[in-house]
Amino acid sequence: MELKQYTLPGMIESEVMNVAESVFGAKYNQGLIWQAVNTYLAGARSGSKANKSRSEVRGGGIKPWRQKGLGRARAGSNTSPLWRTGGVTFAAKPRNFTLRMPKKMYRCAIRSLLSRLVELNKLKIVASVDVKNHKTKSALETFAGLLDKSLLIVVKDAGKDLTLAVRNLPNVNLIEAKKINPAVLSKASCILFTPETVKFCEEWLG
Repeated sequence: MELKQYTLPGMIESEVMNVAESVFGAKYNQGLIWQAVNTYLAGARSGSKANKSRSEVRGGGIKPWRQKGLGRARAGSNTSPLWRTGGVTFAAKPRNFTLRMPKKMYRCAIRSLLSRLVELNKLKIVASVDVKNHKTKSALETFAGLLDKSLLIVVKDAGKDLTLAVRNLPNVNLIEAKKINPAVLSKASCILFTPETVKFCEEWLG
């Protein structure tokens, strides 16, 4: 299949690029994409939250005061969750949130998502995303007209100049092709691929 290729700045149509239909023209599968996004986000969770229960906090042992005669409420331990220094009721413990998804299904979901983005005209191929220098002003000139939306720039190798130029721009995300994931793709309003990125995706997903 053929996709238009543009030139920055101004998104001027320059030529047509042949791309693999199996990667950029696959059938849309919403359920599979949802599963891939869910799996990726679950794997990104640290699961390190932890509280101490009444058996783990310091203290306990002796009864704080006798049962009767002092006019106070009954107390059996100073580790009770009712106390300020006590443990936590139903204390959270570290857990693993990772979900399993076969590699073939994951790649199929990425193909389906890329094809959907092409269909919605959100994914565009640009000849180059190089900037003159590492200044933010250069990035503003290069990506003029694209910064009013959530912009995702996917390159084969992120150079130092491009990384420094776009890092202070709001709503702009720069990633390398090997770090493509369903969460970042589905969140962007406009996605820029270079020809090198397209070839990487064809080799990875073809």
